[in-house]
Amino acid sequence: MADKTASQRDTVLVVGLGRFGGAVAESLIHLGHEVLAIDEDAEIVQRWSERLTHVVQADSTRSEALRQLGAKDISRAVVAIGSDVEASVLTVLALEEVGITDIWAKAVSSKHGQILERVGAQHVVYPEAAMGERVAHLVTGRMIDFIEFDDGFAIAKTNSPSESWEKTLSESNLRQKYGITVVGLKRRHADFTYAQADTYVESGDILIVSGPTRLVEKFSSLA
Repeated sequence: MADKTASQRDTVLVVGLGRFGGAVAESLIHLGHEVLAIDEDAEIVQRWSERLTHVVQADSTRSEALRQLGAKDISRAVVAIGSDVEASVLTVLALEEVGITDIWAKAVSSKHGQILERVGAQHVVYPEAAMGERVAHLVTGRMIDFIEFDDGFAIAKTNSPSESWEKTLSESNLRQKYGITVVGLKRRHADFTYAQADTYVESGDILIVSGPTRLVEKFSSLA
């Protein structure tokens, strides 16, 4: 019984198997986590039963249904319902009622997100908005990859600017000039290197940089 409880606590509950929820469930499994997936649509459950180990048709807005599935022994949940705002909010309420302490919820608007936070979601994500902003940055060709956090902080993968070539990071003084931190460096056919003051930069090197979003964007434009 103790082993079963430990296993359940390592399980992630995913509610809603649309494109976002399905992708989250599959990614969690690839990362080695147990996943209990729930959707109210029998056809969707049937389709996903061939790809996920534990898929159940249930009404996630009912706390009693969640208890019967053992949700009270699960500590983390992802509410991936987007199109039905009412169901999304009621599901977060139900999860909070059964005692799940780490709830992630998808929101389709800022108002939706505010409601989710008020009813018990500890983390609210805006996948469409985040992906749209990320693609916009990548389309400009300034960045190879880009992640922005809620507090205006960003991490980007970008080509090294010419002013840093054939110099150490200490010599190019990028942090003092541009207000960003070089976290690491990747050279073709070489291992990733965590940045140090004496890290030597060559033409073609890729830098991982972090800092306030506007400064990361400005720095990336140099390349």
